[in-house]
Amino acid sequence: MGHDHDHSAAGAGPGHQRRLALVLAITLTVLAAEIVGAVWTGSLALLADAGHMLTDAAGLSLALLAAHLATRPPTDRRTWGYQRAEVLAAVAQSLLLLGVGAYVLIEGVRRLFEPPEVASTGMLVFGIVGLVGNAVSIVLLTGSRAENLNLRGAFLEVVNDALGSAAVIVAAIVIAVTGWTRADAVVSLLIGLLILPRTLALLRDAARVLLESTPTGLELAEVRAHLLEVDHVLDVHDLHASTIGSSHTLTGHVTVEDRCFHDGHLPTLLDQLQACVAEHFPVRIDHSTFQFEPASHAEHEGAQHA
Repeated sequence: MGHDHDHSAAGAGPGHQRRLALVLAITLTVLAAEIVGAVWTGSLALLADAGHMLTDAAGLSLALLAAHLATRPPTDRRTWGYQRAEVLAAVAQSLLLLGVGAYVLIEGVRRLFEPPEVASTGMLVFGIVGLVGNAVSIVLLTGSRAENLNLRGAFLEVVNDALGSAAVIVAAIVIAVTGWTRADAVVSLLIGLLILPRTLALLRDAARVLLESTPTGLELAEVRAHLLEVDHVLDVHDLHASTIGSSHTLTGHVTVEDRCFHDGHLPTLLDQLQACVAEHFPVRIDHSTFQFEPASHAEHEGAQHA
């Protein structure tokens, strides 16, 4: 027995798509400016930040496409619609970011030993342009960053970009004041180190969804114990919880007293179980399905999971 729920993708509405589109436009504008600045000044830090923003532009494009696909309704062939498109986009973003981070670290180390001349004034100007653009993007995404992996990924990207732009500004000032051109390489290495940890965290979370791991913050042992407190429930097994896009789903087999199948109590019992999983846990269960079984059915059950 199941219960109807809204299967639409959480966090994929038109408002979020508009935010992603605006952030993408800002990112492309700053990217173009930083490429010009990197060529003009010879700054690796600006080139690294431009490379990071190129990756972000690709990731944001994927995120925007995924947000659009996630709004498409489910079909008989794709029963969950395209809700997991946003997770696939998050994986693609992560892999792109890892590549950029590795390149920046390698080139940064090389430039520590062979520092080129850098035009600090131009570097400072383009660093400020990047910081302003990223600050606007952060404001646009702050209120919705926790609603799905794509928005979280986009937010992390623009935060990383803002930190990178701030580091570029610091390096430009150091070079202008002291003439120490290795500051450009040092900042490039810092940008690379900023990219990697957050990217690995995003990739880990996306992998958890694709592997259908239990949502973070939900303990199935607690769910089972709570379900067993409901009157007439004798056992709960084959209990599974996973994430589809940004929504969470729970399924389970519930053994109840045999008389519940004859006295018309099952609909009420179903409502109680649905309310139980919807109201008592820190992770919201958007869709739950329970299969009721009489106690006498136990001998017909195959191998049971947890």
